[in-house]
Amino acid sequence: MTKPENRRHFLKSLGTASLAGYCASGEPTFGADENHAVAPADTPRDLKPSKADIGSLFPQITRLANRHEFSYSFLGDRFKSLDEFKLASREKVFDCLGPRPEKVLPNPEVLERQDRGDYILEKLEFSTTADFRVPAYLHIPKTAVKKPRPAIVDLHSHGGMFLFGKEKVIDLKQNHPVMTKYHNDVYGGRPTTTALVRCGYVVITIDTLMFGERRLMLDKDLKYGWDRARYSLEDAKHLNGVCRSKESTLVKSLALAGYTWPGIVSWDDIRTVDYLVTRPEVDATRIGCLGVSMGGHRALYLSGLDERITAACVVGFMSTVKPMIQSHIDTHSFVHFVPALHQFLDMPDVVSMMAPKPLLVEQCRQDGLYPPQGMRDSLKKISAVYEKAGVPKQFTGRFFKGRHRFDQPMQDVAFEFLDRHLKPNNG
Repeated sequence: MTKPENRRHFLKSLGTASLAGYCASGEPTFGADENHAVAPADTPRDLKPSKADIGSLFPQITRLANRHEFSYSFLGDRFKSLDEFKLASREKVFDCLGPRPEKVLPNPEVLERQDRGDYILEKLEFSTTADFRVPAYLHIPKTAVKKPRPAIVDLHSHGGMFLFGKEKVIDLKQNHPVMTKYHNDVYGGRPTTTALVRCGYVVITIDTLMFGERRLMLDKDLKYGWDRARYSLEDAKHLNGVCRSKESTLVKSLALAGYTWPGIVSWDDIRTVDYLVTRPEVDATRIGCLGVSMGGHRALYLSGLDERITAACVVGFMSTVKPMIQSHIDTHSFVHFVPALHQFLDMPDVVSMMAPKPLLVEQCRQDGLYPPQGMRDSLKKISAVYEKAGVPKQFTGRFFKGRHRFDQPMQDVAFEFLDRHLKPNNG
């Protein structure tokens, strides 16, 4: 016998020829005729539309989500006091964010210093970890020369715009055209950092990993150079698209390195506060933070994790998470997903670790990034935490008309909130 005949004879003798599905040539076949059995049919399944980003797997993911009732929430019965809740829940968040970098001296280097009339603009770099030097802009009102001023960590957004980070919240006067459009679309033509320094705050903003001067550039694109001021609109569109397509590559690379993207982002923001309090112009007892979209995500983690934040404003990033699973997953970047966290804490639980300090959450009613019910329920949960903590008036939740943005009317409310809590004596 030939080798294929030997194999068929052997399988038939075991009673398994019907499963082997071999044709005369000895190759497997999945067709059916009088000499070959039909492969077993798939187990019947009742398929129904799920209207879910994850399609037919949605019911299974939902069952997994419903196994957890956020056992580390202050609204449960696990903790006897607010302090106990904050201590344990912060540890849980830090565990989920990944490795905790050792604290290092910031060793700042001022690269450029400009007199902008009523304030000083410094471009600088400082260390957040032993591995990262972070580019930043520091805005210093000239009134800070006489006495320390309250300070703001202004956390830039995502918006699918990777070429620029810290510049999203700054009017540099000679802005790249793509930034002019971005300022108009997201910030109503008034970038927040420039507005806040004119309100008398020392304001710092950094580039988040993957944005601005920390963006990715592939070998094939090195011909464009690194200076963004030289990019045409077409260059900017192309290079920005490359970065967008590499988000998942960054996440997978960091996973193999043993890190998470949101972990690196959060630790950089905490280390930014470390640097800020070293500045003689800053009143370290009066530090606020704010941001929209990914900046809101960063603000909710920074305010929940860092006790030095005195007042916080989270804009355009708040919802309970379970309603998001159906159809509000692909609206968000990889940077927003913290592995395993939501076994223990809901998104509003994280920011509620800000209690008893003042917190403002602003949302847009037509914001398509979140389910409307999830947005409403998140405010109820935060309110309930502040009520249980005995400080209900320290939390404010506001809805505004329109879509995802942080325009001037919303900024006016945020700035008044910050002034009230960081400059109580108009100081």
